[in-house]
Amino acid sequence: MNWLKIIIGAIFEVGWVVGLTHASNTFEWFLTIVAIVVSFYLLINASKQLPVGTSYAVYVGLGATGVTIADFAFFGEPVVIGKVILIVMLIIGVVGLKLVTHEEEGV
Repeated sequence: MNWLKIIIGAIFEVGWVVGLTHASNTFEWFLTIVAIVVSFYLLINASKQLPVGTSYAVYVGLGATGVTIADFAFFGEPVVIGKVILIVMLIIGVVGLKLVTHEEEGV
């Protein structure tokens, strides 16, 4: 369940990073602030049960991957093979961290 919080938090991270760049009215800024609060709440909550370093690394790695994919898909960023290779390596690292990290039991 805590890994799901990290994943959902990373999705909200993508939302607030995009919002910081593209928000242009009060409602969009409001959504950006909500995304920041939800994102960090989920990260902090999950980190109470998971190792903080691993939680944060997975959160940031997934967020960076999501922002890069959003740039490709929605904002006309050119797809460069070097970026794609680095994102794949990042995802492999994130999955590897998740596989070697165990949740603390009874906390």
